[in-house]
Amino acid sequence: MADAVVLDVQDDIGTITFNRPEKRNALTAEIYKDLAECVNECRDREDVRVAILTGAGKAFCAGGDLSGMGSHADNRAHVTKQHIWEDVQAFPKMMATFDKPIIAAVNGAATGAGMDYAMACDIRVAGQSAKFAETYARLGLLPGGGGAYFLPRLVGKSQALELLLTAEFIDADRALEIGLVNHVFPDAELLDKTRAIATKIAALPPFSIRHIKRMVHNCAQVELATALDLVSSHIAIAKGGEDHLEAVAAFKEKRAATFKGF
Repeated sequence: MADAVVLDVQDDIGTITFNRPEKRNALTAEIYKDLAECVNECRDREDVRVAILTGAGKAFCAGGDLSGMGSHADNRAHVTKQHIWEDVQAFPKMMATFDKPIIAAVNGAATGAGMDYAMACDIRVAGQSAKFAETYARLGLLPGGGGAYFLPRLVGKSQALELLLTAEFIDADRALEIGLVNHVFPDAELLDKTRAIATKIAALPPFSIRHIKRMVHNCAQVELATALDLVSSHIAIAKGGEDHLEAVAAFKEKRAATFKGF
């Protein structure tokens, strides 16, 4: 049986792919497990500087698998709580401490937790056929994968509430208009265009990239003085590394730089 999520590493880019195309990559226990393993591998591998998350087939991720819901499911409160906390929310919680940049390449539908997982990534790029919906209300549920946290921060409270409360779909162009995605590309070019963005990031000093990402997350939670104090400490460390010296030397010598990671 093929892995539910697969990882391919090339040229310092780790591409994580939901691999259940026959079910529109709906989330299962196997996907939760395999996704966590792939993220951890990307975190630990020195030959991965940037990650991409995408889906096999015609959908990014259709969210929770409906075959596991309904009257036949174990709907006891403590069982549901444990499933949401340990399984559904595992990926967004991992993203809170995943220092390497990760880009969601959204091909086709990203609904429910699938949309939440795309929003948990740092950058979102959509194919022209992409569509997004926070479909929880249609099922009498709530946004368990982080939608109520991520969406207002990306598109503003009013836009977020409209999407959450109506559970309506929006297309890629509307997603671009409201700031949910960074770019929209023809479907056939989606992965190549996403890899081009990832390649630009991977070519820069890894220490700087990781800590810039960390600073952006931290600055959203602290006051200005604390943010400035923290970044000054990071700069002090960065200046002591070989990559800073290499970057300055390459600029002066008008050549491409080669970075080691610090």
